[in-house]
Amino acid sequence: MLIETETTPNPATLKFLPGRTVMEAGTRDFATPEEAEASPLAETLFGLGDVTGVFFGQNFISVTAAPGVDWNDLKPDVLAILLDHFSGQMPLFKPGSAAGIAVPPAAEQFEDDPEDADIVAQIRDLIDTRVRPAVANDGGDIVYRGFDKGKVYLQMQGACSGCPSSTATLKHGIEQLLKHYVPEVTEVRAV
Repeated sequence: MLIETETTPNPATLKFLPGRTVMEAGTRDFATPEEAEASPLAETLFGLGDVTGVFFGQNFISVTAAPGVDWNDLKPDVLAILLDHFSGQMPLFKPGSAAGIAVPPAAEQFEDDPEDADIVAQIRDLIDTRVRPAVANDGGDIVYRGFDKGKVYLQMQGACSGCPSSTATLKHGIEQLLKHYVPEVTEVRAV
C-alpha cells in the first residue's frame, strides 16, 4: 500500500492520501487528544506526542504537528501508523462513537432567521460547490455556522485551522465570492 503526502498552505500540517475512502460522508476534526478518543486512528496519532490536530476528509487525513516539530522526524511515524491502520482494515471510529462532523459548542452556533432562508440556502450552496472543494484540496474543510445581519460565520477545520493564510482566504477569497453572488453578505467571520 502506498500513502502519498502533500504539503498544505499551513506549514505545520501535512495531507496524507491513502488511496481509498477515509470518510464515507462528512468530515471529522480532532483538535485535542480527548476528542480523538472516538477514533483509534486519531488517538494513536495524538499518542505520538508531537501531533496537535487530526482531520479526516473524504479521501485524506491531515495531521498537524506541534510548534517546532520537524516533519522529517514525524512523517515516518505517521506513515507507519496510517499503513498499519489501513492495511489491517481497522475501524475508523470506536463502536458507539459519533462519526461525521462533530457538533460545535452552543457558543459557536448562530440561529438563522427564518426570513433569511433563501439567503442562507445560497450561501450554503456556494460553500458546498465552490469553497469546500478548494479547501479540501488544501487538507481542510469549512463549516457554515450562521448568518446574522449580513455577517456569515464560518469555521475552518483541518489544515485550514490555524493556517497563516486562513485570514486572507476568508477575507479575500470567500468573502469576495459570497459578496459577489449574495449581495446581502457584508462580511465573513471565522468562529
